[in-house]
Amino acid sequence: MLLGVNIDHIAVLREARKVADPDPLDALSICKRAGADQITIHLREDRRHMQDMDAKNIIELSALPVNLECAISPEMIDIACDLKPHRVTLVPEKREEVTTEGGLAVTGEQPKLKEAIQRLKKEEIEVSLFIDPTLDAVNTSLDLGVEWIEFHTGKYANIYAMLYTNLSKTHHTIPELELPRKVLKKMLKDELCNLRLLSCDAMELGLRVAAGHGLNMQNVKEIAEIETIEELNIGQSIIARSVYTGLEQAIIDMKSMLIR
Repeated sequence: MLLGVNIDHIAVLREARKVADPDPLDALSICKRAGADQITIHLREDRRHMQDMDAKNIIELSALPVNLECAISPEMIDIACDLKPHRVTLVPEKREEVTTEGGLAVTGEQPKLKEAIQRLKKEEIEVSLFIDPTLDAVNTSLDLGVEWIEFHTGKYANIYAMLYTNLSKTHHTIPELELPRKVLKKMLKDELCNLRLLSCDAMELGLRVAAGHGLNMQNVKEIAEIETIEELNIGQSIIARSVYTGLEQAIIDMKSMLIR
């Protein structure tokens, strides 16, 4: 299974102090040496972590393919078409969110989305859609003509955390998931089954399937065992682990969990 390492949180640390250190660019050679298959970055409209110069430098200098996550706004699509990363993953954005809370709205009339996809494809950039794991979203993604979809695994990760970690005992608890363990176990099983079935459906339709959001060393194994998912994009948990192990070892450790 392929691993895309999202290095946004290196920039989060830098922006916390508004200084020039640490520089996400320094991570490129480490990611390559550790066996990463792709660099993933998210250039947000509010520029809360990655900046335009970061995206430019990373795309120009990375020896690994770069997957640029961005919104479908004309400004961001202009930047993507100018920088020409290997792939663009179109994602939803809300200014008030801490991180991406769900998949891109792809069903119904979406003229801006269609225009963004057409512009990117004209520049010979691979296009992926970050979607919720639903059959409608898969079918619509196919109709839109993209090569990839990436399933938002946040629901799976949240259920797992409430079931198998101390999250429910902290101020980060998820109130709607404060449920009996028996209920959470069934929900987790159902979500895994949903991801497995939909990734199989997508592959049979000719779509390539990635997944990501909230995945870490504790919960990733069962996702990695879904053979029709080709790639995982993981960031925060790798960067967090690197505080204790170093970035290279954190990536090596994650790669070891993806062996089928």
